[in-house]
Amino acid sequence: MPKSWEYTLYVPNDPRAVRICRRTLRDILAAHHLPALIEPAQLLASELLGNAIRHTEGPAALKVRQSGPSFRLGAWDTDPKPPATTPDPSTSGHGLRIVDAYADDWGWFQVNPGGNGGKYVWCELGQ
Repeated sequence: MPKSWEYTLYVPNDPRAVRICRRTLRDILAAHHLPALIEPAQLLASELLGNAIRHTEGPAALKVRQSGPSFRLGAWDTDPKPPATTPDPSTSGHGLRIVDAYADDWGWFQVNPGGNGGKYVWCELGQ
């Protein structure tokens, strides 16, 4: 069974952070001998983190976790409202359609409901 590990990359609300996180994610997956996950994980991380940065004003974070056979990516942002699941024509975004199409599973939850904790949108990839 694979060893468990987790990384969290905190980033400012800056579109350049998405590219930085993609490169860091590639290095993390290569270091953990998971080359088959690099391309799909980078695509999904770009969507999750891009949405977090595009639709909020505060900082964001990308979390990458391997726990046994489960590989999970997630993005945290400061807005507690549910993520948009349909495309927004004003931003040329895809909503979460790409995540829904490529991930094995995905979901979201409020962090500290009723407080000021924002939300966490996650997805899982099989290996």
